[in-house]
Order: sequence, then C-alpha cells, then structure tokens
Amino acid sequence: MSYPKQVYFGDGGEVSAHFLPADTAPDVGESGDGMRIRYLATNDMTRGEFGLYRVMMKEKSGGPKTHFHRTISESFFILNGTVRLFNGEKWVDGREGDFLHVPQGGLHAFRNDSDTLAEMLLLFTPGAPREEFFEKMSELSNATEEERAEFFDRHDQYFVD
Repeated sequence: MSYPKQVYFGDGGEVSAHFLPADTAPDVGESGDGMRIRYLATNDMTRGEFGLYRVMMKEKSGGPKTHFHRTISESFFILNGTVRLFNGEKWVDGREGDFLHVPQGGLHAFRNDSDTLAEMLLLFTPGAPREEFFEKMSELSNATEEERAEFFDRHDQYFVD
C-alpha cells in the first residue's frame, strides 16, 4: 500500500483549513425522526475524499431501516449515549468510544432506543453528496413510490426487508 496520488503541487503550503466551533448550530434541524445533523466536513470541503457529520438523536428516536450502500462505506463513532447499531448480523449497543465500520455492500442500521440523547460521528468514504440526502429526506413523505425509489437510488441507499 502506498500514499494516494499527489493533489497539491505548491511549494509553500496554503491557508485552507476550516474551523468549526463546537456551538455551531446544526445544518439540518430536527425532523420527524428526532435527529439533528451538523456538517463537520462536507463532500465539497474535502474535495470528495470523505464526508463527516455529527448526528444528535433525541431519546427514543428511530433511524433508518436496514440498508446498504454500493459506492460508499459508512463508519460510526459514538460520542455519548447509547446508539443501537445493526452490524449485519445482530443489534449491538454502541456506547461512548465504540466504533463500527461498514464497507460497501455491508448491511447496517442505527437508532436510539434509550431514554436519553445520543450523539455520534458519521463518516462516509469516499465523499458523496450526503448533505442533499439529509436535507431532502423530510420531503419524501409527499413523494410517490417512484420518486422515493429514484431518490434512494441516486443517493446509494438500498433498503432490505
């Protein structure tokens, strides 16, 4: 294994860092599922390398049904509280400091069944337009089945029963 292909060709570096204070408001407010999402590193910001999001889940808030992605991996790092994680075989209780990585094609799901707030970091690699996915999810309640299927296909989200 080697380092990736060079993408910066300057000689002296550049000022391009992005700082996000901890008290920054969520980018996606609470929807019907009780989640708020703060964009930490977007697909555009990382030039498609990854997307990193802080997910804040209210107590007893649901989450997505079991699904997989064909083009992106998804990783979960629990910051606080308890997040129920489906690892493809069984549900496990993820607690502060626990980590789950799901490669492309891996079945997974998550939810907060507890009586307290839970927070986690969500990492997608390589980067993908997940911001649009998060922002438009609330609009799907009025969509036709065909529109929903097209939305999920466009966002590499494949549900299983």
